[in-house]
Formats: sequence, structure tokens, C-alpha cells
Amino acid sequence: MKILVAVKRVVDYNVKVRVKADNSGVDLANVKMSMNPFCEIAVEEAVRLKEKGVASEIVVVTIGPTAAQEQLRTALALGADRAILVESTEELNSLAVAKLLKAVVDKEQPQLVILGKQAIDSDNNQTGQMLGALTGFAQGTFASQVEVAGDKVNVTREIDGGLQTVALNLPAIVTTDLRLNEPRYASLPNIMKAKKKPLETLTPDALGVATASTVKTLKVEAPAARGAGIKVKSVAELVEKLKNEAKVI
Repeated sequence: MKILVAVKRVVDYNVKVRVKADNSGVDLANVKMSMNPFCEIAVEEAVRLKEKGVASEIVVVTIGPTAAQEQLRTALALGADRAILVESTEELNSLAVAKLLKAVVDKEQPQLVILGKQAIDSDNNQTGQMLGALTGFAQGTFASQVEVAGDKVNVTREIDGGLQTVALNLPAIVTTDLRLNEPRYASLPNIMKAKKKPLETLTPDALGVATASTVKTLKVEAPAARGAGIKVKSVAELVEKLKNEAKVI
């Protein structure tokens, strides 16, 4: 079985995000970038499936600038076999990303595609579902457990009412939730080995995909500062403030 894992380069989750002075976007100058945390979970799950003997090859793909090779090398150090960079400096929306991934899926013909359920920068939670629609593959989103059995993959999903298990015919698409696994750290020997693993660079034009966006960002603003909380001396005082000041009851 070949597994394709899509990853994304984002601002490191420990970094405090700053907005540009002209409100045109997020300031990325001299900011630490890393792999999206949900994508790390996707890579880890693919590696575990390979360790179990379920998968024979793991291909990791990302869409972004040349610098995104750093995140691909990280994925290779974690256990992926080879990498593909679809090089683009444009700000791509979810649909454009899904179309590019669909072209990579057509090229690679994987039996299983694993993505993080969302990226921590845009928080859209759309790409996996759009890729499922474009490919016609079965999909299991928000996975907290993945088990491959023959030509099916059983995905336990986290839903509002608890857990739901779905059986998907392969090929299939799975998007990962936080509780699926705990990603490992890359060892120094594996980091060194990752430098020699193959990394292929493609372009949207080479894949025959138009990435022109129909969405335009007008303005980006930082969240408004939140006021300090207060302590109340009794339940009666709390109820009074909720009723007369906050007006929520």
C-alpha cells in the first residue's frame, strides 16, 4: 500500500503572530516556521502503518515556497520515504490546494491519503473534504483511530455525540484529529538520512492546475484586547452581574 501524506508549512504554534502595519496580512519576516501540528499527526499515523507492515511506501507532499523543503525534510526524518514539493509563492485557498493535491493523487495513485483535519493558520478545515469530492474517494474526517483491514479502512471519528466508526473502501482519504496519536521526535541519524532521500519539485503549471483565487483578503486585524476579569463574593452577585451587566440571562 502506498500512502500519500499532505503537510503544510505554518507559523510555529509557540510564536505570537503579528499583523503587518498595513493590515494586509500576517508578518512572516524572521518568524519561525514549522509543520502544522495536525500534519505531524498525519505523518506519524502513516509511519505507524508502515511499521505494522500495512504500508510499503510513504510519500509526503506540500504546496508552498522553496523554503517548505524544510518541512518535507522533517517528514522524511520522521519516516517518510520520499517527498514532493509543488512550488508556489501564491496565497492559495483551500480549493486550489485540493486541486493540486488531486493532481498529485492522479500522478502517484496512492491507496490512502492522510491529511491533518485543519491548518492552524487559516483554520478552514476544508481541504480534505474538497479533495474527497474531487477524487471521488471515500473519506473519514476527524479520525481518532485508523485500522486497515484488507481492502477497507475503519476510521473512528470524533463527533458531537461521541464516537462514530465508518468502514471505507480503499482508496480513501482520512483527516486526523488531535487524539489519533502523539507524534515522535526525529532522531539525529534520521535527520541526516533525510538529506539523502529523494525530493521532487513540481509546479502548478506542470500539473496542469490553475490556481487563480476567487477570494481576496481585504484586511487582517489582530483580535481585540480582552478586559481583565473580576472576582465576585457570592452567587447572588454573580447572577446580578450576568443579568444586568453582561445581559446573558
